[in-house]
Amino acid sequence: MGHLVGKDLYRRLGRKIDNLHVRAPWNETFYQLIKALYSTEEADVVVKMPFRFSNLDRIANITKVGKSRLRTVLENLCEKGLVMDACLGDEIRYMPTPLFVGIFEFTMMRTDRNVDFNHVGSLFHYYMEEGAPYRANFGHGTKTSIARTVPHEEALGDHVEILDYERVSSLMDEADRYAVGFCSCRHTQEHIGEKQCDAPLDTCTTFGWASDYLVRHGMSRAISKMELQEIFARSRELGLIFSADNVRKGITFVCHCCGCCCAIMTGLNRHGLTSTTVTSSFIAQVDSDICTGCKQCVKACPVNAIEMAPVEITDSDGRRKSKAVIDESICLGCGVCALKCSTGAMKLDKREARVIHPETTFERVILQCLERGTLQNQIFDNPESITQDVLRYIVGAFLRLSPVKRALMSDALRSNFLNVMGSGAKMMGKELVQNLQEIPS
Repeated sequence: MGHLVGKDLYRRLGRKIDNLHVRAPWNETFYQLIKALYSTEEADVVVKMPFRFSNLDRIANITKVGKSRLRTVLENLCEKGLVMDACLGDEIRYMPTPLFVGIFEFTMMRTDRNVDFNHVGSLFHYYMEEGAPYRANFGHGTKTSIARTVPHEEALGDHVEILDYERVSSLMDEADRYAVGFCSCRHTQEHIGEKQCDAPLDTCTTFGWASDYLVRHGMSRAISKMELQEIFARSRELGLIFSADNVRKGITFVCHCCGCCCAIMTGLNRHGLTSTTVTSSFIAQVDSDICTGCKQCVKACPVNAIEMAPVEITDSDGRRKSKAVIDESICLGCGVCALKCSTGAMKLDKREARVIHPETTFERVILQCLERGTLQNQIFDNPESITQDVLRYIVGAFLRLSPVKRALMSDALRSNFLNVMGSGAKMMGKELVQNLQEIPS
């Protein structure tokens, strides 16, 4: 009987995580994973917690756990990366951590000995390898991803306009605190014996509030701007992709991704889901007149967007030449290929239409929730309220209607919709805008 009660608790925990702004489909592997990460007491608290950032008093009132004990449980969850905390005003707020960026990254970024990385890493690997979390979050025409590609500036053609939020240098200048930690993807691959590249582990760079959170809980170490610049220079030499928080203002992270280990690239390379990351506003272009067919760009491309095609002319030895051809449907516009092109034949140029990214974390989370059918949980966030449960059901059913969702996500209405959501949050006095703008998610 105790086993059945325990599994029911973890099933409810799975539903809670699945109803945040990143979906987490239930299966036996996911059950084993959350069972390994959360104690039953921790699971019960997270199940009953509000969906949004809330202070200790509110969480205690909703969960019916004494404040002293609750504070201890929440602090332990924060140390494990399973709850996020932030100092907003004069008090600490807490919120359940989503699957990505969250449970996976914060677990596998830890360096303490309290985690069985071989076991947990294998569970994460199997869960993502099957593809359910990718399909749940990046299938069915979704547009709003967690991450966006930032181009290598050295790969841009002459006189190509680039905006500040598309420059790594500007992203560094915007923040005043930085940290670096283990890449959760490479750390996972290392523990399951499948790490194929020589890229180092210490490449997960975070900015501002995100760096504070990770440093405070021992998942990253604070670094200077100079060291940050050195890490980016090293990644440039290694030909890694820069994958940043998919916002234009107040970014919280930049991942340094390889094609073999990165979970983002796996969604594209293995499962064929191009929306796992948002492209930059640039695309690779080849100057066929100076392309020698050396294939270095093919080897460098992390998403296999380049292949060699034969051309009619021959070289001085009478051998038929080939040239690089770009598959524009999957090119991320990262510029890694151009970094490795010794002749300068490969450059990044503008796409026909500039890619539009959410302005803030608030906008991104709202759009993610709308696409994934969980926006009602951000509006009515008390899971223990019967009244709010009814309202979540009604509003959720309305927002899931295809015509409604398509209209609100359309270019014509999206901006107005986000403005209304922001204004409504302010009127409700819930500080939703501030919370979601300041907290990494």
